[in-house]
Amino acid sequence: MHIQKHPFHLVDQSPWPLVTATCALATAVGAAMYMHSFKNGDLILFSGLFMLISSMGIWWRDVIREGTFQGHHTKTVQLGLRSGMLLFIVSEVMFFFAFFWAFFHSSLAPAIEIGSVWPPTSINPFNPWGVPLLNTFILLLSGATVTWAHHEILVGRKEPAKIALFLTLILAAAFTALQAFEYIEAEFTISDGVYGSTFFMATGFHGFHVIIGTIFLTVCLIRLIKNHFTKRHHFGFEAAAWYWHFVDVVWLFLFVTIYWWGNSI
Repeated sequence: MHIQKHPFHLVDQSPWPLVTATCALATAVGAAMYMHSFKNGDLILFSGLFMLISSMGIWWRDVIREGTFQGHHTKTVQLGLRSGMLLFIVSEVMFFFAFFWAFFHSSLAPAIEIGSVWPPTSINPFNPWGVPLLNTFILLLSGATVTWAHHEILVGRKEPAKIALFLTLILAAAFTALQAFEYIEAEFTISDGVYGSTFFMATGFHGFHVIIGTIFLTVCLIRLIKNHFTKRHHFGFEAAAWYWHFVDVVWLFLFVTIYWWGNSI
C-alpha cells in the first residue's frame, strides 16, 4: 500500500484537457469559417462550442469531486489554486488594458480622418447619467451582496448566504438585461469607425465576463445548496467572488473613462 508523504495532489490521468483543447480548436476554426461564409462553418462553430462547454463542465465536475468528496485539496493545494486564480485575474487585467489603451490612443489624439475631435461628430454617444449610471449602482450593489454571502459562509450561516448569493444573481441578470437594452437602443454600431469599435469591444467583452461570472456564481449557489462549502473549505466560492469583484472594478473604469470622460472631451 502506497502512503502519500506530501501535501500535494498528484492528479490522475484525465482525457478532459485534450478533449477540451480539441473542442476549443474546433470552435475557433468554425468561427473563422462562419465569419468568412464557408460552407458548414456555422455547424462546426456551434458543434465545437457545445462540445467545449460539455467537456469543461465534466472536467470541473471532476475537480469538485476531488476537492469536496475525496479530500485532495489540502491547504497547500488550495494555496496553489489561489495563486493560479490571482494570476488568471492579472491576465484578465492585461486583456482589458489593451482595450483601454486603444481607447485612449484614439481619444487623446483623434485622427484627422474623424475630424480631429472626440467623440466623432457622426456619433451620438450614450448619456452616462442614464442606463450606464444605473448599471453602475447595480454592479456595486451586487459586489456588496456577494461579500455578504462570503461573510455568511465564513461564520457558517448557510441560509443567509443563499439569500445573498441569490440576490447577487438577480442583480447580475438585471445588469445584463439593461446592457442588452442599451445595445438595442444604440444609434451607432461596432462598424462606425474607431469609436464604435473601441466602445463595443470594451463594453461587450465586459458584458461577456459578467455572463461568465453569473454562471460561476450560479454553480456556487447550487454547491451551497448541496452543502459543498464549509467555513474553512470554500475556495470555489472565493474564486467566484474574486472574479466578480474584478468585473465590478473594470466596469467602474469603463464608466468613468468611456461613458463619462470620453463623452465630455
